[in-house]
Amino acid sequence: MTDHRARALAALTAARARTALLTDSVDDGDLTAQHSPLMSPLVWDLAHIGNQEEQWLLRTVGGQRALRPEIDSVYDAFEHPRATRPSLPLLPPAEARAYALEVRDRVLDVLDRAEPGGGRLTDAAFAFGMVAQHEQQHDETMLITHQLRRGPVALTAPEPPRDGTAGLPPEVLVPGGPFTMGTSTEPWALDNERPAHRRTVAAFHLDTTPVTCGAYLAFMADGGYGDERWWAPEGFEQIRRHAITAPLFWRREGGQWLRRRFGVTEPVPLTEPVLHISWYEADAYARWAGRRLPTEEEWEKAARFDPVSGRSRRYPWGDDDPTPDRANLGQRHLRPAGAGSYPGGASPLGVRQLIGDVWEWTASDFLPYPGFAAFPYREYSEVFFGGAHKVLRGGSFGVDPVACRGTFRNWDLPVRRQIFAGFRTARDAETTKEAR
Repeated sequence: MTDHRARALAALTAARARTALLTDSVDDGDLTAQHSPLMSPLVWDLAHIGNQEEQWLLRTVGGQRALRPEIDSVYDAFEHPRATRPSLPLLPPAEARAYALEVRDRVLDVLDRAEPGGGRLTDAAFAFGMVAQHEQQHDETMLITHQLRRGPVALTAPEPPRDGTAGLPPEVLVPGGPFTMGTSTEPWALDNERPAHRRTVAAFHLDTTPVTCGAYLAFMADGGYGDERWWAPEGFEQIRRHAITAPLFWRREGGQWLRRRFGVTEPVPLTEPVLHISWYEADAYARWAGRRLPTEEEWEKAARFDPVSGRSRRYPWGDDDPTPDRANLGQRHLRPAGAGSYPGGASPLGVRQLIGDVWEWTASDFLPYPGFAAFPYREYSEVFFGGAHKVLRGGSFGVDPVACRGTFRNWDLPVRRQIFAGFRTARDAETTKEAR
């Protein structure tokens, strides 16, 4: 348990430091404001993090009495949609911070005494890892809220690499055949990643890097947003209804395209992966390019399959945890790195940036794996299964390594654009690239 306890302590500490950065960088007015009906007030996320930690680690694992049972319903994400949360009796910022701090102090005592053998929640410190992942997921959500907020710059970070795609092939052939998808051994994997099972995919070609802003601008310049041929019917209706003609946060001014990024307005960077794209936009671009979005199975095979050993690895580069030279993760930078960056993070087949930079839309609906069992609660995954949500893979620059791995599955509605999502395209091996 010692190694797992140390890992849990490090993960919880890192998550709380990031939460503090995201909430201490703005004043109380920004914390309590709702910057978009798509998002909660930042102060709701702050207290929700503490409440989930209390419920799972103090009450369930630690067997302690409830500290604030009267606020459980206020911070129940399934009881209150984001748009209505400002009207709830939320804890004010100082009280929310104090509550989260008190919970954390008590949790550290529980962690210090925790022993294996108490069931799945305590084996390998799973519950502590689950809570750390939960907090980091809300940290990414709060980072999205920072992107949506108006006002002075609140967050800064160094620039990521700008390696570019010079010398890289535009696509990579992924061989057909079986591989192991999902996991039954990753100690902190969540229920929708389980169990490991065999899948077979036909050979296909996959983009070496995510689609860039420059490539996406070519789609726009060719009238892609106005050409119904490329769009799923509901997607075309969506962009017409909302007059969408470019990625979110882009605008044309003085003959050039600009974007707003965490309070800074800058020219659209042509060699950077395109960001803030809905599934419908990604799908339309792929059709326009004579290609398609990869399925979830194809994405995971490209990211994990080692053709030499025949085994599935934890990450494209191997089984070791992410490092700064392998992937753009953890809010270390506030933008994607240039397409083609991180050669040390490439898959055995040479595919780049499968982990970090941008979440990548896939063609797949969010469905359970064969043998799926909800754990420790249905609301994490099971209630979202079906055709309404599309799967995203790989993580973004706003995802912490604890909540990102080769088996990790994200999902969202195909209309969502505020998330840090981009995409790459694929084609069947027996097809040829066709001109538009």
